[in-house]
Amino acid sequence: MASRASAFSCCCCCFFILTSVASAQLSSTFYDSSCPLALTTIETAVVAAGCDGSVLLDDTSTFTGEKSAIPNKGSLRGFDVVDTIKALLEIVCPQTVSCADILAVAARDSVVALGGPSWTVLLGRRDSTTASLSAANSDLPSPFSSLNGLISAFAKKGLSTSDMVALSGAHTIGDARCTNFRTRIYNETNIDSSFATALQANCPFSGGDNNLAPLDTSTPTIFDNFYYNNLVNKEGLLHSDQQLFNGGSTDSQVSSYTTNSAQFFRDFATAIVKMGNISPLTGSSGEIRTNCRKIN
Repeated sequence: MASRASAFSCCCCCFFILTSVASAQLSSTFYDSSCPLALTTIETAVVAAGCDGSVLLDDTSTFTGEKSAIPNKGSLRGFDVVDTIKALLEIVCPQTVSCADILAVAARDSVVALGGPSWTVLLGRRDSTTASLSAANSDLPSPFSSLNGLISAFAKKGLSTSDMVALSGAHTIGDARCTNFRTRIYNETNIDSSFATALQANCPFSGGDNNLAPLDTSTPTIFDNFYYNNLVNKEGLLHSDQQLFNGGSTDSQVSSYTTNSAQFFRDFATAIVKMGNISPLTGSSGEIRTNCRKIN
């Protein structure tokens, strides 16, 4: 299950930092003729493991990619699952299915495998030929963001405050590094004291920056609504998590999800489709990578 959760986290980050300007020409049936086994191959690999794909690119001499971005560094994993899927697809239908589409489908399949909702993935994205550390650092919300900062970051991508709260529920799975929540567990007051003390055992005041803790300590490998229950109980791991329930405009939506998981699932599915369709590369733009870690 850990690999599925890591793959999903990887996919979600990729979606958020899409910045291309090509018009979308996506379709759920895009590979029906050119690679009819594409979706089955991806699903099988995700189950077995237990965007424009720019986030997948390793650093080169000409650019520093997005894996090292502050919100991603040390926390973004699952690249090996994507590598496996791409290798399988290159056997079935060479240079046909983009890494960006692999991310989109793998995100959906990972959520389903972990007990979450399903949705129809629109396909036909192409892969970028570059990546930007600066863009990732400026576009990805910081774990130290305020509520207004979160709302603004999502709004820049055409996503509403409601979309932001629903998509934040992706933190029901995955981990965060000690360096990203140390200040919260030692210095903040809107946190359950027992929760903070328990986390301090694995995240010392000094050192241990790369020690990990689950974003949802209740059910860390299940896609459910417990993330929101944690927020109401002042057990949000990141500062930015707890901002969603801290006397602000999003409190009511968080509260509603604690008692209505079906609504959370519906809103999440709607929002992630919207996020996945933000200005993708299509047509003759970009390329279809043969290796997701590097351009052709």
